[in-house]
Amino acid sequence: MIRIVPSLAILAGALASSPAFADNFDGPYVGVQAGWSQNKVDTLNTSIGPVVIDNSHDEATTGIFAGYNLKPTDKLVLSLEGSFNLGIDDAFIGGTTAIPTGFDPKYSFDVGARAGYLVNDATLLYLRGGYENLRAGVTRSDATNVAYDKDTFDGWSIGGGIERMIADRISTRIEYRYSDLGGDGEKFERHQALIGLAYHF
Repeated sequence: MIRIVPSLAILAGALASSPAFADNFDGPYVGVQAGWSQNKVDTLNTSIGPVVIDNSHDEATTGIFAGYNLKPTDKLVLSLEGSFNLGIDDAFIGGTTAIPTGFDPKYSFDVGARAGYLVNDATLLYLRGGYENLRAGVTRSDATNVAYDKDTFDGWSIGGGIERMIADRISTRIEYRYSDLGGDGEKFERHQALIGLAYHF
C-alpha cells in the first residue's frame, strides 16, 4: 500500500497536467491531404466554343489546406478554410468519334466554412460548404482543325467529415465533398473523398 498510493498520486497529477485535445480545435492550422476525385463532365461553354464531353474520369488528388478554428462554446467549432489541389493522371477524352474532346484539369482551389460538433475532446464531426474554382485545358479536334485553350470553371461545394486528434496539436480527418462547377446550360460535377493530416498552432 505504501508503494501504490504515491504511484496513483503521480499518475493523477500527470493526467491533470496533460493538455486537453479540445484546446487544439481552437486557432490556426495547416495540413496536407490526398485521396480520390471523380470529374463528371457533360456540356461546357468554353473559350473555343460549346463542347460536349459526356464522360467521367477517376483520379488521385493531393493538396494542401489552411484554416482557423473558433470555439464559441465547449462543443461547437466554427472554421474558415482554404485549400489548393492538384490531380494526378486526370486528363481524359470524351465527345464523339468525329469530334473528340479532351479535358485536362490543371489545379483547383476552394474557400469555405465548417460547422462542427465535438463528440468528445478528441473527435469533431463537421459539415462544410463553400466556393470552388478549377482551371482546365480543353481540346477539340475534327478532320480539319485542332482547337485548344484553358478555361476556368467555378461553383459551390458541400460535404462533411470527421476529424480526430491523434497527438497534441496533430489531427487526421476523412472528408467527402460534392462540387457543382457547371454554369447556365453546363453540367460539371465533382466527387471527392479525402484523407488529411493537420498541425494545429
